[in-house]
Amino acid sequence: MFVEFLNDKLLGFFTWIGNIIETFNDVLVNLMLLIPAVIFAVIVAGLAYWVSRKWGLTIFTLIGLLLIINLGYWEQTIDTLALVLTAVIISIILGIPLGIWSSQSDRASGIISPVLDFMQTMPAFVYLIPSILFFGIGVVPGIIASVIFAMPPTIRLTNLGIRQVPEDLVEAANAFGSTTSQKLFKVQLPLAMGTIMAGINQSIMLALSMVVIASLVGAPGLGVEVYRAVQRIEVGLGFESGLAIVILAIILDRITQNLKPGNRR
Repeated sequence: MFVEFLNDKLLGFFTWIGNIIETFNDVLVNLMLLIPAVIFAVIVAGLAYWVSRKWGLTIFTLIGLLLIINLGYWEQTIDTLALVLTAVIISIILGIPLGIWSSQSDRASGIISPVLDFMQTMPAFVYLIPSILFFGIGVVPGIIASVIFAMPPTIRLTNLGIRQVPEDLVEAANAFGSTTSQKLFKVQLPLAMGTIMAGINQSIMLALSMVVIASLVGAPGLGVEVYRAVQRIEVGLGFESGLAIVILAIILDRITQNLKPGNRR
């Protein structure tokens, strides 16, 4: 009854949200596909070197992306990357403010923490049910399910990072007459940025793990190939598409790990 009530009363809102998410995802896909695949691979390899200053990661990134191109999964990889980026951007937009709120209020933390426990322990497949009911079949329910599944680490580690800022630095900021916003944006957030980035990194990995599940509701990408391989019991197809997901996961993981403050020289 409650779901039917939401669908009846908020159908326009869900349609509006779904259109925004789908449009943003489509724009990401089209922008990335505008760049020739080999040039895109070189750009990502250059980004990997810029954030890490490690030739090993740079060479792996370039060879890995060239292998995906050679296997013929480039468009599916771009679809997957766009889905993950869209889900992570939404997770950051929602998760960091919630994490900041939790760090500033014990009452808010007490309310949000059980919700996060629920989000992290509920089987990922369950998130597809309300996503389909509210947004239909396609890329949007896959992204929404990915956001719900991937957002908790961003919230938790933002909260943790701010709470772990040394008390003497906070007291020094108070002694100089800093307002709450000045203390937050000039002291606490900069010092907590390493922990926050670790949370974002975990959110990226969790969003990527939802790729196959999202394919069950019509989301495009490498998950479709994995699902097709399982249906047809095609070992080769499953291995190739799975390998492409692994390469993409390693590249995203290493790049975001090296985005932490102090890692670039």
